[in-house]
Amino acid sequence: MFRFLIAVILLAVSPTALAQDGAGADGGPPVAKPTAAKVLEPLSTATFARLPFLEMAELSPNGQSVAGVFAIKGEPRIGIIPVGKDISQTVFVGVPDLTEVDWIQWVGDDNIVVGLRALVPVEGDNWYISRLISVSRTTGKATRLLWDLNGQDAASIVWVSTDGSREILVAGQASVYVGDGFWPAVYRVDVATGRKKTEINGRASVMNWGADHLGRVRYGIGYRDQTTQATLIYRGDGKAAFRSIDRASLRDDEQLSIPFVFVPGTDHGLVYAEAPDGRSVIAEVDLPTGKQVRIAHQVEGADIEGAIRSPDGSRLIGFYTSDDAKPVQWIDPAMAAHQKELDAASPQSRVRIQSYSKDLSKLLVRISTPENPGLYYFYDAASGALSKLAEVNEAIGNKRLSRSKFVRYKARDGLEIEGVLTMPRGRAATNLPFIVMPHGGPWSHDTLTYDYWAQFLAERGYAVLQPNFRGSTGYGDKFLKAGQGQMGFAMQDDVTDGVRWAVAEGIADPKRVCIVGASYGGYAAMWGIAKDPDQYRCAVSIAGVANLRRDVNDFGNSFRAKLYRGQWQKMTPDFAAVSPINAVGRIKTPLLLVHGKKDVTVDHIQSVKMHGAMAKAGKSVEFVSIPLADHYFSREADRMTLLTAIETFLAKHNPPD
Repeated sequence: MFRFLIAVILLAVSPTALAQDGAGADGGPPVAKPTAAKVLEPLSTATFARLPFLEMAELSPNGQSVAGVFAIKGEPRIGIIPVGKDISQTVFVGVPDLTEVDWIQWVGDDNIVVGLRALVPVEGDNWYISRLISVSRTTGKATRLLWDLNGQDAASIVWVSTDGSREILVAGQASVYVGDGFWPAVYRVDVATGRKKTEINGRASVMNWGADHLGRVRYGIGYRDQTTQATLIYRGDGKAAFRSIDRASLRDDEQLSIPFVFVPGTDHGLVYAEAPDGRSVIAEVDLPTGKQVRIAHQVEGADIEGAIRSPDGSRLIGFYTSDDAKPVQWIDPAMAAHQKELDAASPQSRVRIQSYSKDLSKLLVRISTPENPGLYYFYDAASGALSKLAEVNEAIGNKRLSRSKFVRYKARDGLEIEGVLTMPRGRAATNLPFIVMPHGGPWSHDTLTYDYWAQFLAERGYAVLQPNFRGSTGYGDKFLKAGQGQMGFAMQDDVTDGVRWAVAEGIADPKRVCIVGASYGGYAAMWGIAKDPDQYRCAVSIAGVANLRRDVNDFGNSFRAKLYRGQWQKMTPDFAAVSPINAVGRIKTPLLLVHGKKDVTVDHIQSVKMHGAMAKAGKSVEFVSIPLADHYFSREADRMTLLTAIETFLAKHNPPD
């Protein structure tokens, strides 16, 4: 068992301490036992607007440093900090202008590589581009990698060395024009100097490359958007000629058997596959023949949503699942033992191993609950010590906020829908002002985890329902495909039926219901007040899509534009018929639009045009355009503007008291 170093750590993870300190039988981060008056005192808007102290956290291979996106004076900064008290080697660099951070990965113990993306004007249109930078832990220097290439994608990591060298393999396009340079080559890059040499030349129609854990390029993925046909080319040893081994019609939802782990001593690979009942599983496949050898891993009643490889990429050590009770399952005995001990130390909290050292002996751990954003800890298995690193939100600290739980209700056609219900603390659980908040995507789902928007709204006195309507991920292929043809129809009805369920249960006051959402959820908010104009008292659309016809034809000049367009076209038979901008005349309730001008996911023009259409029709509409905000409101000032706008609007049109 752990030897706890400091009292605060013991309080944070000991179930006995939790019960004594007011956290209750269901555990979670510790909560100082408050007086009755303090329980009802609402937290400020600024508290919820604070950026998480750390996101995209990655532990260095030696376990001595943490890299991530840190909140520094309200701004996101790419940073590297040492584990421990010596902060002399702390490094912070700004996120390059007009870009968003996609991911961070260590290369050895002294460098990280950072994936960036942006939406930039090219020949009169907006194009998505991706780029790489590296940051040195020892010098603090940021180096651009492959920025001399002039293609859209120059940031596809193929392989990262784990032997201490500074080399990576990166696939990148040299041109945006079909011909020489358009098809990505694979480059061997020194992340410290930026020097490169060509490893594999570009090959017609091949847009993606993959390597084994030894850095041998073993496969390529070909694709032709005219036919939406994908091809897998493969070679067994990284030296022989490539040959085609698999084909798939992506338009028809077929999948290539793309290996993410190669089985040593064989031509077998681990791939994602579909079980007969539609669940996502991991299978072992004979790559040259395409024959399935066995289903290697599966979860009863749930999907496998992602693989977790060993630090050197040579083997599978665990996987992510859609089972909220057990979202991570470890195959590696050491990692399974670590998880078991951590879970036992805080049995009613969500204990998530975020990252780990090369030898799996040092872990970066986040302990949280749906009612608290949690804390980061560093665990050293050799000593058994668990050390607190930081609170995710220092302004919240260890306070327990509003309780959340899963609920289930029946849609009008009998389909069972699951959602997350958050009930405002300090209020009676009946006849409450109500917010329904559909998620973005739409191919995603809400989970029973801390959500700062839901908690902010609950703190203001609203009950909040986050419905996982049909078409959401995490409930199997049948549920996912139930959304096809139903965007704006049954998908929207599932949201409305959640409101009606809450009214029938006595939770929601039917006269005080608003709908709030972002991205696809913003679309659902606008469409909700058009489709069911008498259901809602008001609506808030954050970075929402007002014109589906525009959205499905705007993929930043993506190479797979036809495929993506086809996927959207499967979702509804008539884009115009379910686009909010074409239904302004049916809207009766006030609408708030919030959108960042630096959004590279949903174009700011979507809200501009919706605002114009509403104003022209004499409808009640407000528009908050935030000059420096991106799709995720990555700056604290922008989050403050967003939450203040929502709070003011709701207080005016659907006051909680």
